[in-house]
Amino acid sequence: MEWASQLCENRGLGSKMTDSKYFTTTKKGEIFELKAELNSDKKEKKKEAVKKVIASMTVGKDVSALFPDVVNCMQTDNLELKKLVYLYLMNYAKSQPDMAIMAVNTFVKDCEDLNPLIRALAVRTMGCIRVDKITEYLCEPLRKCLKDEDPYVRKTAAVCVAKLHDINAQLVEDQGFLDTLKDLISDSNPMVVANAVAALSEIAESHPNSNLLDLNPQTINKLLTALNECTEWGQIFILDCLASYLPRDDRESQSICERVTPRLSHANSAVVLSAVKVLMKFMEMLPKDLDYYGTLLKKLAPPLVTLLSAEPELQYVALRNINLIVQKRPEILKHEMKVFFVKYNDPIYVKLEKLDIMIRLASQANIAQVLAELKEYATEVDVDFVRKAVRAIGRCAIKVEQSAERCVSTLLDLIQTKVNYVVQEAIVVIKDIFRKYPNKYESVIATLCENLDSLDEPEARAAMIWIVGEYAERIDNADELLESFLEGFHDESTQVQLQLLTAIVKLFLKKPTETQELVQQVLSLATQDSDNPDLRDRGYIYWRLLSTDPVAAKEVVLAEKPLISEETDLIEPTLLEELICHIGTLASVYHKPPSAFVEGSRGVQHKRLPPRAGSGESTESPDVGQSGPSEAPPAVIPSQGDLLGDLLNLDLAPPTATVPSVQPSMQMGAMDLLGGGLDSLMGDESDTPGGRTEVQSPQPYSDYSERELGGDIGGSPSMGAGLGAAPAAMPASLGSAPAVGGGLGDLFDLGGGVGMPTGSYVAPKTVWLLAMKAKGLEISGTFARRGGIIQMDLSLTNKAMSVMTDFAIQFNRNSFGLAPAGPLQVLTPLSPNQTIDVSLPLSTSGPVMKMEPLNNLQVAVKNNIDVFYFSCQYPLSLLFVEDGKMDRQVFLATWKDIPNDNEAQFQIKDIHLNSDVASNKLQGSNIFTIAKRTVEGQDMLYQSVKLTNGIWVLAEMRIQTGNPNYTLSIKCRAPEVCPFVYQCYELVLKN
Repeated sequence: MEWASQLCENRGLGSKMTDSKYFTTTKKGEIFELKAELNSDKKEKKKEAVKKVIASMTVGKDVSALFPDVVNCMQTDNLELKKLVYLYLMNYAKSQPDMAIMAVNTFVKDCEDLNPLIRALAVRTMGCIRVDKITEYLCEPLRKCLKDEDPYVRKTAAVCVAKLHDINAQLVEDQGFLDTLKDLISDSNPMVVANAVAALSEIAESHPNSNLLDLNPQTINKLLTALNECTEWGQIFILDCLASYLPRDDRESQSICERVTPRLSHANSAVVLSAVKVLMKFMEMLPKDLDYYGTLLKKLAPPLVTLLSAEPELQYVALRNINLIVQKRPEILKHEMKVFFVKYNDPIYVKLEKLDIMIRLASQANIAQVLAELKEYATEVDVDFVRKAVRAIGRCAIKVEQSAERCVSTLLDLIQTKVNYVVQEAIVVIKDIFRKYPNKYESVIATLCENLDSLDEPEARAAMIWIVGEYAERIDNADELLESFLEGFHDESTQVQLQLLTAIVKLFLKKPTETQELVQQVLSLATQDSDNPDLRDRGYIYWRLLSTDPVAAKEVVLAEKPLISEETDLIEPTLLEELICHIGTLASVYHKPPSAFVEGSRGVQHKRLPPRAGSGESTESPDVGQSGPSEAPPAVIPSQGDLLGDLLNLDLAPPTATVPSVQPSMQMGAMDLLGGGLDSLMGDESDTPGGRTEVQSPQPYSDYSERELGGDIGGSPSMGAGLGAAPAAMPASLGSAPAVGGGLGDLFDLGGGVGMPTGSYVAPKTVWLLAMKAKGLEISGTFARRGGIIQMDLSLTNKAMSVMTDFAIQFNRNSFGLAPAGPLQVLTPLSPNQTIDVSLPLSTSGPVMKMEPLNNLQVAVKNNIDVFYFSCQYPLSLLFVEDGKMDRQVFLATWKDIPNDNEAQFQIKDIHLNSDVASNKLQGSNIFTIAKRTVEGQDMLYQSVKLTNGIWVLAEMRIQTGNPNYTLSIKCRAPEVCPFVYQCYELVLKN
């Protein structure tokens, strides 16, 4: 509590020893006694009474009844008493706004006091009183304090502007305080400069487009001068501000780096990390052949190494940041491998992080040293650490090819220890080594098969099954091994079931005569007896492939697999660039952008590194990129108060098996995908009522493009036999559709039959709800519009130890009335470590309430454990309807009719498409081109979009040949949708 900490500041050491007495009295009638003492003529008695009031307030007692009496005590020359009264005032002003106005005159008077401490105290308290009625009275005193002769008062006033802006932004702008703040950047006192920068940065965060910190070389020079004389926190504010500047060229970048480098030797680790952030950012602009570039790389290593000698918590933060730095520039720490070797007394979280960095730095030069360490770690007692060490050996084999043989040998030694969890981890990583180096280390398979009975973890069992299926022709008893897994098929996790299905199909394709019965059994288990849609779908795909064209099946299932990449857990490059810009903050510890965990509008500025030296990229673009649906939507959990009223009627019953009603065309497509014509697929054509319908299908695989995939069902006699009979208990809904010509083209809807239109861009899934915030339930998802139906595609992952059931979902009121069109279809319990994908159809007939931002969606998900809340943002293109093509004449009239004030202009950068390709891409997302004309080499496209709520959006897009930047003008009667429509344009054209 702010007042509690300040209360401690107000005491001398002598009084500290006796202050505990104020917290011990709990007698009745105390308020009346205090009232009398507060009105006493004796100053000492009055001060004692105020101390008792503050003590009561600190422990949570309501002493608001004494407000007028305490406020009367403000008229005093005693600084200690004044501080105590101001503390009381800060706490209770909000609940007693009318009474607080009584104190305004005293504030005004104190702001002109001869003592600068009192002037600063008054202005600081003014900033902490968050009452709208009072703020306008405080403008004049604040203006005087911003220009006060004493720097202590000025620096306090600078922070007060940021606080006042949070309460009433318009008032601060109207009073010109922002301009005064900008002037303070040129102040002679470095602490005033630092606080002015901190205040402007705080305001700029909540108003990303305001360009308050208008940084130029002159301002940067002033900040760098102040940097040398500031306190450590002042230095952090200035360094963070410098990090948001984009230098004009490499010379300016080098100049800034030279002046920031001395901060690397600072004793405060936060200053060091902020300096590293600035240097990492500006290094992007330095040519790699520059001497200074090499010098800078050498200077960055020692401070990072020094951070690892701090206490474990600081070490962990440093290691998480180093992890990012090593991914971006491994050359900085390539000679420092030894500092990342694990010490026996390191906490587990430090050990695991060091291990991660060791792998990233592993190279041919140091691999022998690294492997010796890892083998030692694999014999430790900490199970988690041992598991990660074994995995690390496998990662070394994949990363450094020359070490692969030595790594495999080390893994075999570890398998011989017969320690269960070591064996299981070793098998998982050997599977990856087989994928990286096929036909090289298969001699170890016999050793692996010896340990088959000891495998009890899903990942290890799945890895072993994959190995048996992949190398079935080399294992004599492969069918017996796989059959042993099949006995408890329904008790296995989904991961194992899917792997077992694929492995048996591979075995059948390699040894058809011996395993016919086995493949029939697994296909029956997967399609008839399983409730898991993923398993069922894969079973049907294999069944259709095998019965339609076994040769094609062989080419698909036994196709040569791509080699796995060296580093599978690297952070995606654009996210890595953003995280480098957030070094030294929570984002760099979580390895997530701020938008993933910061609530509300703040912290969602997406930053990126400046263009690399010599890349030819434009340096005019600001450092902060446009945030839009293409970036990760925030996984913010709103306060329960926002949603509670709407969620009281949340359906808490278990989910029903009814399928949400969708358009007939969609139902047909789904029926066909899962089993339309399954009777014919399984060889019984004659019983099908409608005979056989041939679907002309494009040949999707060049390997057999000459062959008609929907040909004779039998295939080769040895392989097709035994697959003719349909499953005994086929669900009615799947058996009723007319038969369709089988084959891959039909199955994946590549033919001209029923199906979902393609062309609309669907963003990749991002995490919306973190497991740590939802008792182990992690939800990731995305949105799509398919065949006119809006769908929310969700992945539900159970990272807890218990099974999750009874899922339900509800949306809060939102800008476009999005609501679930049916229940959340999670028909099977979600087991630990299992992921279920589910698609939820949405309607736009729900209750409407304008959200901030407009495309924000607040969601509640319930299961048998609790109700969880999160927010996500959907691309507005979800709401673009299929009948959005406007008549030309209507377009012209509407364009003229919409006021010019409603027109917004945007730049879409780095698009290398001609106008026809761009028009076709946009049409896939229901952005229709009405007309096109070419004027002096510039194509002008006139386009219309219609939203689900009837709002029309008109656009003009100008494309100049040879210029990668498009100009987009958007007109709409609801201008607030324009920025979101622009984001959709950018998203579609760039993906």
